[in-house]
Amino acid sequence: MRGTLIVSAHGSDEQMEARLLLVRINSVLQFVLIFLTIIRSYVHASTTGQAGYVDKYITKTYFEKHDSLIDPEFDNFIANEIPLTLCKVLEDGNCVLPTLSNLHRSVIGEGSHRHLSSSIIFKFQPELKIKLVAHSCEVIMTERLPSGVFADPFELQHLVQRGVFSDAAVFGDTNLELPSFRSNRSVVEIHMSIGSKMLSRHHDKFEINCEVPLHARYPPLGLGFSRVEFGQPDLFMCCSLEVNGFKRSCAYLPTNNISDYKASPLAWEIPCGIREHAGVVSAITYCFALVSALLIVVLSFCYTDNKGSSKPKSL
Repeated sequence: MRGTLIVSAHGSDEQMEARLLLVRINSVLQFVLIFLTIIRSYVHASTTGQAGYVDKYITKTYFEKHDSLIDPEFDNFIANEIPLTLCKVLEDGNCVLPTLSNLHRSVIGEGSHRHLSSSIIFKFQPELKIKLVAHSCEVIMTERLPSGVFADPFELQHLVQRGVFSDAAVFGDTNLELPSFRSNRSVVEIHMSIGSKMLSRHHDKFEINCEVPLHARYPPLGLGFSRVEFGQPDLFMCCSLEVNGFKRSCAYLPTNNISDYKASPLAWEIPCGIREHAGVVSAITYCFALVSALLIVVLSFCYTDNKGSSKPKSL
């Protein structure tokens, strides 16, 4: 009987220790949750403190929330999610910003590698010239490319290194090898600085010329041509509040008030492959690949034999 009581007392002690351990674990978890809540509030406050400023790339913010480019969603993103507070940076109470007076676009070049050319003329009040230079302002153009064409990010970075653009990036479908029927749309974002030399050419206007290199994707097999149409670009003017440019504010420059806004859309007709020729082209390509591989193997053996025979014989 006494042994039974001792075992029961020992079991109750273990239960008490287990309960105390659970209480301690619960307290630690509550403390961790409170700590994470405080950190989250701090981060939210810091983010709110940076409200009104735009990231380095405008389009990057859109693709952090969306998987693909859909025009209505991108329009809504521009209208409601981009902080357009450039007037505060320029300290312009009347918010008299540069306006578009002319936009001329064309596709230049031949073959499957062409350039989308845009000539943009802005008008501005003469008193804005000093502010545009002092705040390192730049024009940002986003091109919403159809699925039939793509821009090479490495080629754009080479243009940035040459000083053609101040910055450039591609977002969305950046796979360069996919044909048009397997690819999604992409967006090219081009940054062009507004320097003092550009503003000094005219008293109340300046012109920006931009040529974006584009490449055609393989269209579906068929007869004739695959027609690719380009819409109007989205234009922004962004200025820096700091010297390092981390805090930037932007303004959207609408293109619907220019003369050729309702003109026929810009198009690029890409020739399609003929379905009846697919078998012949595949066979010829396979034969050339096979001959090339065999030639490489034969040459490698010949090179090895020549290298072995050229070694001096030891006496």
